[in-house]
Amino acid sequence: MRAMVLERPRSELREVEMPRPAPAARQVLIRVLACAVCRTDLHIIDGELTRPKLPLVLGHQIVGVVELAPDDNRFRIGHRVGVPWLGWTCGICVYCTSGRENLCDRARFTGYDIDGGYAEFCVADARYCFPIPEEYDDVHAAPLLCAGLIGFRALRLSGDPSVAKRLGIYGFGAAAHLIAQLAVARGQRVFAFTPPGDETSQAFARSLGAEWAGGSGEHPEPLDAAIIFAPAGDLVPAALRASAKGAAVVCAGIHMSDIPSFPYDILWGERTVRSVANLTRRDGDEFLALAPRVPVRTEIECFPLADANAALNALRSGHLRGAAVLRL
Repeated sequence: MRAMVLERPRSELREVEMPRPAPAARQVLIRVLACAVCRTDLHIIDGELTRPKLPLVLGHQIVGVVELAPDDNRFRIGHRVGVPWLGWTCGICVYCTSGRENLCDRARFTGYDIDGGYAEFCVADARYCFPIPEEYDDVHAAPLLCAGLIGFRALRLSGDPSVAKRLGIYGFGAAAHLIAQLAVARGQRVFAFTPPGDETSQAFARSLGAEWAGGSGEHPEPLDAAIIFAPAGDLVPAALRASAKGAAVVCAGIHMSDIPSFPYDILWGERTVRSVANLTRRDGDEFLALAPRVPVRTEIECFPLADANAALNALRSGHLRGAAVLRL
């Protein structure tokens, strides 16, 4: 099979021929139809996430068709499934047994510990796959599997919409463009913060329901909650300064630059800063049932598998409207 492989950090992916993977117990063999590109992939390539298996097939927003499945599996040959970042957990630790499997110390992740979807085939633990809503085609469904799921978890942790009425979103990329739509549907007022002067992203945010869009240093009015999707630690004090008392500032990325020191008075007043780690299967089930009802619309730019490096470069440069998706 064809695959785009990372052989060492800080290098481009290389197109290679690999043996088709063979599923183990509880796994399904999936013919990949589409795989969205995530900023986490850049963090792996850049060596900021330091323990990937190498060589590695990246990609953890996979949509594909089951080609082979055990008889006792919940999926059958021909079923269309989605494969997310969380690929396996132990099931017995204190986190797994208390509804917090996203924090499992032994967890394994797709496109990091397990070969992912930048390839024609992959294998995945069927317990950690999701049926894809029929309302979405393959390429438009792919960004839901991380940008959507992590964004959904971040939105839930930012507070109930009856309290978090004024929501600030910092960084308007793949996750933000999905979650802004969901927040508006929940009756929240969305304020989109981008790099100063990024009028393209600001117009994109307004087209998806944001009532205000501007530079990250501006304070149009106090926020009741903020979600930071950009991997920039200096946005944490900026969001705190823009927040009202009682607000939650949620850091939604797996990697962020160091947060600079800030005065206690911008945290005081029962403001909180918290992170989002991975996702749970409950997040997946709930979001994928909700997305078509809103409906959440995915904006995408498609690339062939062989152009994975170009897709990654487009993400890195910020020259994307929505999400990049590899179409196989």
